[in-house]
Amino acid sequence: MDAVQNLALAGGLSWASGFRLYATVFIAGLLGRLGIVHLPEGLRVLTDTWVLVTAGALGLGEFLADKIPAFDSVWDALNTFIRIPAGALLAWGVFRDSGPGAQFAAGLLGGALASGTHLAKTGGRALINTSPEPFSNWGASIGEDISWMGGLYLMWQHPAVFLVLLGLFVLLLLWLVPKILRGLRTLARKLRGARVASPGT
Repeated sequence: MDAVQNLALAGGLSWASGFRLYATVFIAGLLGRLGIVHLPEGLRVLTDTWVLVTAGALGLGEFLADKIPAFDSVWDALNTFIRIPAGALLAWGVFRDSGPGAQFAAGLLGGALASGTHLAKTGGRALINTSPEPFSNWGASIGEDISWMGGLYLMWQHPAVFLVLLGLFVLLLLWLVPKILRGLRTLARKLRGARVASPGT
């Protein structure tokens, strides 16, 4: 694999991990096992039967959990401790044969990218879940599914295009994440105010 393909693969898997970690591992492993895509030596473990079965089962659970308002936020919060290090490990695996310096840098960048994607998804869903109707949540979830599938396709078929779009996505994150954090702080203040007011009512 050339440098552009490696960068796209590392960035794509890290990015996708923030949205759909288990499905990402399952799809990458399955396509690698079937010989449809080439996986670097450091990612060959994804083709193992146990990895595929586990990732497939968890991916199905994640797909269903993601469509349930409020529960999706609980699921996202619990997976904070899994998605981010997994994103770093996937990027690490791509550059296993590129030397320890490149591998360590890839792990750092992969973890940072997975963190940004996960924060945008988790924070956005928390704000969307303040709406009583479920349609906003379903729309956001389906939009994430489409973006995730499109990103994985471009990652393998058009890596240069994917890297350009990934760069634009990072710029969007830099603009969006502060707004999400402000929204979450406002939401937390409202919830605290409601709890304080409720005993006296």
